[in-house]
Amino acid sequence: MSILKNSFFLLITIAFFSCQNILESSRPNVILIMADDIGYECIGVNGSNSYITPVLDSLSNHGIRFTNAYSQPLCTPSRVKIMTGKPNYENYEYFGYLGSDRKTFGNLFKDNGYNTAVVGKWQLNGLSYKLKDHKKMSKPLDFGFDEYSLWQLSHPRDSNKERFANPKIEQNGKILETNISDYGPDIVSNYAIDFIRRNRDNPFFLYYPMILVHDPFSPTPDSEIWKEESKRNINDTKYYSDMITYMDKIIGKIINELKENSILENTLLIFIGDNGTHPNIISINNGQEIKGAKGNTIKYGTNVPMFVNWNSQINKSFTSHSLIGFEDFYTTFEDILKVSKIKSSGISFLNLLNGKDFNERKVLNSYYDSRWGG
Repeated sequence: MSILKNSFFLLITIAFFSCQNILESSRPNVILIMADDIGYECIGVNGSNSYITPVLDSLSNHGIRFTNAYSQPLCTPSRVKIMTGKPNYENYEYFGYLGSDRKTFGNLFKDNGYNTAVVGKWQLNGLSYKLKDHKKMSKPLDFGFDEYSLWQLSHPRDSNKERFANPKIEQNGKILETNISDYGPDIVSNYAIDFIRRNRDNPFFLYYPMILVHDPFSPTPDSEIWKEESKRNINDTKYYSDMITYMDKIIGKIINELKENSILENTLLIFIGDNGTHPNIISINNGQEIKGAKGNTIKYGTNVPMFVNWNSQINKSFTSHSLIGFEDFYTTFEDILKVSKIKSSGISFLNLLNGKDFNERKVLNSYYDSRWGG
């Protein structure tokens, strides 16, 4: 009888852990990549004649390309909005700042059992205004991220150590030692790839607000002029094209890592821009000259590229003209996690991704107070 009883409990234990493993494996990994200062017109499949983006173009062949995704016109308003699911009039207080009392999608995923990381550009500690705790290196942890590799966290911009060649990167409480041969986007993207590799058996959320393609417009390691160390930090708009190509290349590296670890199928991968292109950049799209309109409340200041890939849910690639706002991401993540929703104006687009009836938004209201540029 004792042997039977022990065997029974052993079977129950095995069944419990088997169910747990099935549950964990069925939960999708989520990667949100947000490029810095790139408008809709700059992607090849969107009609760009100026830039080459084969990786992003391929995402549209294996997922969904969105034509009507709209950000705020500037980085901080967009980041505060997408991270919290709240409109700017509720929580945008200062440029370069996210209030310490806010809850982000990092908290959302962490509270629901995900391993979380943020890499890339932070710029949310309130450095420009020296706000409370602006030097606090653990701020990303407060917002739900288990680990990080970031530019401009607790130290302001430094002309000697900017974000590209010889960058100042803070990583999990330490400032990395770097030199002129180190390239900021490589450091943070390599950290992202390592995070994916370490968490291939666990559900994870990776937020990657990219350092590229914001000015200064500097050469990349793939630019011919990179061979000359003294010219790696020059600023010239002619390198904007190289920066877009390198951005696309990094996204390809992340996708390859997902494939190599056999987790691409169950990973929701989203790419989006944070606002329009820099005003100094003039691009050709379908034969038409388009001046970048970052900071302006017009189409080219807010219409951003958006691609979604999720092989296990998106059965057929297509182009969506549905209206998407930055408050919709948090709401969509709540639906994915099957948790109760915060009070928000966001509309989940999960049904659009998995082919179910989608009640798309008819209008998008946007409040914008730049508090930037004097």
